[in-house]
Amino acid sequence: MVITKTPFRMSFFGGGTDIKEFYSEYGGSVISTTFDKYCYVTTRFLPGFFNYSSEFVYSQTERVNEIEKIEHPLIRNCMKYMDLHHIRLAYDADLPARTGLGTSSSFAVGMLNAFHALKGEMCNKKKLADEAIYVERVLCNESGGIQDQIAAAFGGLNRIDMSEEGYQVKPIILSKQRKKELNESLMLFFTGFSHMSSIVQEKVKENFSDKIKRLQTMKEMVDEAQNILIKDNQLSDFGRLLHETWKLKRSLSSSISNNDIDDMYQTAIKAGAEGGKLLGSGGGGFLLFYVENDKKKYVREALKNLLYIPFNFETDGTRVIYYDE
Repeated sequence: MVITKTPFRMSFFGGGTDIKEFYSEYGGSVISTTFDKYCYVTTRFLPGFFNYSSEFVYSQTERVNEIEKIEHPLIRNCMKYMDLHHIRLAYDADLPARTGLGTSSSFAVGMLNAFHALKGEMCNKKKLADEAIYVERVLCNESGGIQDQIAAAFGGLNRIDMSEEGYQVKPIILSKQRKKELNESLMLFFTGFSHMSSIVQEKVKENFSDKIKRLQTMKEMVDEAQNILIKDNQLSDFGRLLHETWKLKRSLSSSISNNDIDDMYQTAIKAGAEGGKLLGSGGGGFLLFYVENDKKKYVREALKNLLYIPFNFETDGTRVIYYDE
């Protein structure tokens, strides 16, 4: 039996520049971090006592005798890619799927990590990220970027630079106090809406050439955000820059936000948040805000109808937490 634990991520700046159509020509950059909310994949070889050869438990249960009959496209393609048969797999998570936290990619990375362990193989983080990108973007043919798979595999607060030649993961080094201050100034709320990231990404790609300049501006904000973090700037500048990148992101597609989300966002700003953004591709999920400590109670009260999620940054990325051969 194998159990893997893989973190979810929150992306601060550069989202959208990790789409191949953009970074292959202009280069892409993002700043993101993983945090202490996880998905867990438990898997083992299934004894041959049943009238089915494999079982998969996630939001529903599948029991099949042929890989091609697996309904979940990510499980089906990971099984085919790894040439695995006769297994039982269960998925559990701390937070719901389709909410802008890279949950699908965390599942892909955690599942591939578990499958390698089942086969008696140790797999490095770069290989896991590359394989998850290949399965999701090529085998599953889902639209989207590549930052989520990289973040889930590597973990930590990073700048990720992408080009036609590949990608580089560059940890952002902060003092313990500076990192703690950033963590404590961020507030996460669930909007109550979920979305299909690939559908929103398809909308963003419409008239893509008209959006290049805005994406280039969003990429430039990555440099500005990194300078705010590593120099002696006021961290509140980080919050104000979040507000600027959110305004740009909203302009990419009408499907990224809606009236309800806009109202929630403005409510937080009026209550004292310096800035924020909707995490992920848009359309629903989690709102993240930068809020100074003396204003947090006012933002919490203003958004009392939303579920508030306390969190801490994490640095480990995906890992095997149980292995019994």
